[in-house]
Amino acid sequence: MRLVLQLIARLALIVMLCLAAAAVWVTVDAYRSVDRATAASADRVSQALEALYWRELLLRSNRTRDHLLPVPDWRTTETMKLIAPGICVQFKPEAAFEKPLCGQSKGLGESPPRWFSGLVETILGDHAAVAQAISARATTAGTVSAIADPDAAIQLAWQRIQDSFGVALAMAVAIGVLASLAIAHALAPARSIVSALQRMAEGEHRPALPSFRSMELAMIGRAVGELGDRLAQANEQRAALTERLLDIRDEERRALARELHDEFGQNLTAILAFASTIESAGKERNDQVAQDARMITQSVSHLMACLRGTLSRLRRPLAEELGLEAGLVALTQNYQHAARPAIRLDLHGDLADIQGPVAVTAYRMAQECLTNALRHTDAREVSLRVERRSGPESALVISVEDDGGGDAAQLTQSGGFGLTGIRERIAAVGGSLSIEPAARGLSVSATIPLAA
Repeated sequence: MRLVLQLIARLALIVMLCLAAAAVWVTVDAYRSVDRATAASADRVSQALEALYWRELLLRSNRTRDHLLPVPDWRTTETMKLIAPGICVQFKPEAAFEKPLCGQSKGLGESPPRWFSGLVETILGDHAAVAQAISARATTAGTVSAIADPDAAIQLAWQRIQDSFGVALAMAVAIGVLASLAIAHALAPARSIVSALQRMAEGEHRPALPSFRSMELAMIGRAVGELGDRLAQANEQRAALTERLLDIRDEERRALARELHDEFGQNLTAILAFASTIESAGKERNDQVAQDARMITQSVSHLMACLRGTLSRLRRPLAEELGLEAGLVALTQNYQHAARPAIRLDLHGDLADIQGPVAVTAYRMAQECLTNALRHTDAREVSLRVERRSGPESALVISVEDDGGGDAAQLTQSGGFGLTGIRERIAAVGGSLSIEPAARGLSVSATIPLAA
């Protein structure tokens, strides 16, 4: 999962938790505000009743301190204005058949769901009644008792949540969108870093990176630059070491070719001469010795032919002496005479001026691929294609394709000496090697930059 999506998902989770916490806080505050409204309603009604008592006393000039007037008419519109919505007020001692005076609760909103009502009542509990005594002169006239209507209290809490949740949700969505845009903008330079790493994997070891404002991204950019410098240095050292190893290998090949030619060649020639002498002497006597000598002669001739083929592969490649084009032509002609499959050479572009390590590497690759195709497959046709590409690419492309089957993945993972040597040679001149399945066999391709 992308980092931007992960951060946005975590931000959304945090916003949802904040919304839930806000909903809980609004519910508790609305529920507790009913208790405050209950106390305030009881206090206001008690003060109003006390004022009514004093007015009646003053109007009637009642100077008796022991008795109060009857309860004045307090159930009026003015008293209703003093009672908060959803609160019921009762006066004690009450008159006969007197009901509590309740504030209007029709404007509190729609009824809440059952689950909300049950949850609020279970967690927050019931509301307590509030009693306020009324004193007129020296005698207590009675008590005003106020209590909240449970349904109205829950309805008020639900309406508060609806009113505040819409605004909170809009703010949360706006915060989420703006924060997501800010996160995406902050992480946008990561694409440049990923692109630089991809270019490094493709061989561009010092990719250009923009300057980052973020300290963390700037540190990553510097680390990528340092890694590119180290990779470039390591590749340069590896190329130099590989080139040196190839030079040593070529020197050893030439030394081995001289030893084989001088020692084995002379001894095989001597054995061949002795066998011919024995065969000539045996023909005069017409015995088994002549036939054995003839078999020795055939075996030695076969060994000398193998030796000549080995010497041709060990000696200095023809590409150094005759040039790449002439060397490839001679190579294919040599294999064409000795092998059953038809070898088709396809040359494109001017190859006359290609010399040095590039020519040797291309020749050795063609030689190794043709040898493998003839030895290890049942190919009927082998195609050798060499193309020189000009322009900005400026590279030499060598491709060897056969129709003898084979597993490209297995060959790629193979640690054979010949294929390993080809990889090392191509890497030494800055090229790349690829092994892919063909229509009926395998295709081995190499791209060698001519700048090498």
